[in-house]
Amino acid sequence: MITDESHLREKTFSDFPVFLAKKPLGLRQKNNQKNINNLNSQKDMENQVTDILKQAILMENRGKSLYQMVAAQTPSAEVKNIFQTMADEEQMHIEFLRKQFAFYQKNKSFDLNQLEAAAEEDAIANSILTEKIKQDISGAGFEAAAISAAIDMENKSIEVYEKRAKESTDANEKELYQFLADWEKGHHKLLLELNKQLTEKVWYDNNFWPF
Repeated sequence: MITDESHLREKTFSDFPVFLAKKPLGLRQKNNQKNINNLNSQKDMENQVTDILKQAILMENRGKSLYQMVAAQTPSAEVKNIFQTMADEEQMHIEFLRKQFAFYQKNKSFDLNQLEAAAEEDAIANSILTEKIKQDISGAGFEAAAISAAIDMENKSIEVYEKRAKESTDANEKELYQFLADWEKGHHKLLLELNKQLTEKVWYDNNFWPF
């Protein structure tokens, strides 16, 4: 008589239901969704960075166009030099931002080695408003209107850069945008001083001062 003793052998792990060896379907779905959410969050952050860089390049282009227009139309050689210098610096900003954009697209990070080189090229911060420049700019003329518009543009640029520097959680990105904000402050300071001198000139020329 043959006896089936297969039931007496030691059970192995493979004898248990397959679902015990696998993660529950619900847990796997949750993990997959978590991974998808993380990828989406990272993608959103990258898109936000590139959008800010695009906006920055656009703002610098607008500033450059305005400064070039003033330089082309003013009859004063010294005023032309001031505004052409600012236009040239805006072009440097544009090239700097384009390089950062390309670097970020490739590496998902910023190249801070460019900051030192860019900082050394900031010529406008050392510009001196000579009496000739102050005299050549008419308080009621084209240059005065352009200066007022330029102040508004520089204010907007500084606001955008400082806001991004404050919001970013990436140390390199913070440094980049704070650097750009400080760079624009050089133009802003010069424009404010020009505007102040123009205002005083108009008041003196028209005897508006009460004393």
